[in-house]
Order: sequence, then C-alpha cells, then structure tokens
Amino acid sequence: MLLGALAVADAGGLASLTIRSLAHELGVKPMSVYHYVASKDEILDGIVDRVFGEIDLPSTEGDWRAELRRRAISARSVLRRHPWAIPLMQSRTHPGPATLRHHDSIIAALRGAGFSLEMTAHAYALMDSYVLGFALSEAALPINGPETVPEVAGQMMQLFSPLDYPHLVEFTAGHVLKPGYDFGDEFEFGLTVVLDGLATSIPDSHNGPGRGRRPPRRRPTGPSLGS
Repeated sequence: MLLGALAVADAGGLASLTIRSLAHELGVKPMSVYHYVASKDEILDGIVDRVFGEIDLPSTEGDWRAELRRRAISARSVLRRHPWAIPLMQSRTHPGPATLRHHDSIIAALRGAGFSLEMTAHAYALMDSYVLGFALSEAALPINGPETVPEVAGQMMQLFSPLDYPHLVEFTAGHVLKPGYDFGDEFEFGLTVVLDGLATSIPDSHNGPGRGRRPPRRRPTGPSLGS
C-alpha cells in the first residue's frame, strides 16, 4: 500500500495523494484502504519513513567528512525523486524505524568524529538546513535541466531593462547562460564549505582534513634531557 502511495505522490505531488486516489492506484474501493490504515497521517508517516530508508547512511568506520558528504549527496538525489517529501522530512511526530536509524547514524558519525553533544546539534541542524534548503530551491526552479536555462533566462530578461539591473545582467550573461551551466553543480561546492567549517569545531581539528581526535601522545621511553 505504501508503495502505491509513493507512486501517487511522485506522479502528482502531495496534494494528489488522497484516500480516493490511493484506492484507485491500488484497484480497490476507498473504504478498503481504512482496513490497513487509520488515517491519511498514518500514510504520510509511512511514506516519509520509506523516503528516509532510501538515503545512504554514514558509517562510523570511515572518514567522517567523506561519510557525511556521501549521505548528503544521497539525500539530495532521493529528494529529487520525491520532491513532495521535502517539507515533511522534519514534520512527522511518529517517526518510523528507517527515520530513527537515519538520525541515530548521523549522530553517531558526528560523535565519533569528536563533536561535543552541543556541536553535534549545531552540525546536524546546519547540514539538514543546507541539504533540505538546496533541495527545496532546486525543486522550485522553473528550469528542467541545463538545456532549458537559455530559454527560461531569456524570457525572464525580457521583463526588465538591463540598465536597471546591470549586475544581474552581467551575472546571467557571463555565467548562467554559458554552455553547460547547471544550478545543481553548486550543491557540492556549498557542501564542502559546510563540512570544512564544521571541521574547525572539533578539538585538535588542525591535525588535517577528516581527522577527529588526536591520537594519544606516547610517553618518552628513553632518558630525558635533564637526566
């Protein structure tokens, strides 16, 4: 049933997901749906949990930045398939097992990297704000792939005088309208800035990229200089 609900939401957005549309997708009568779920909220809880289940989880065994980068890239990819889920990811009050595993694994990766509990909260909030915010912006853009940029940008530029907005015109003509421009390319640049900034909050983070706690210092085994 949840796969059917996912299919309806993916095809027509969250507004298209009703008990009646779900029943039609499943080939049953609307009242039959209530045999399996008590309400639409229960359906939303279930499909959001399935979306969380599609996102790669970070491991505590690898480099924390590489693992959290992999998770962020996976989350963006999943949300491009299910853009309707973006505003729901943080709103459910009855999280399912996949949602809980997702949150637990990210906290484990951050704690294993050396973040304090307070900094773990800051880091998690910052990363999710970036990933979800970028996904929301990407889903709202009026373009559908790099090949549509010239047409859409050209139409928008016809609505105003270049003399009134010279910097916008310079940016659009000199960057956005260049062959191969893709707004999605900005994601990994911003993600690197976020992760590099967070790395400075780990004690002894000056030890190098991806390093967490400094290995314990060995005591000297030979005679000291003062002996």
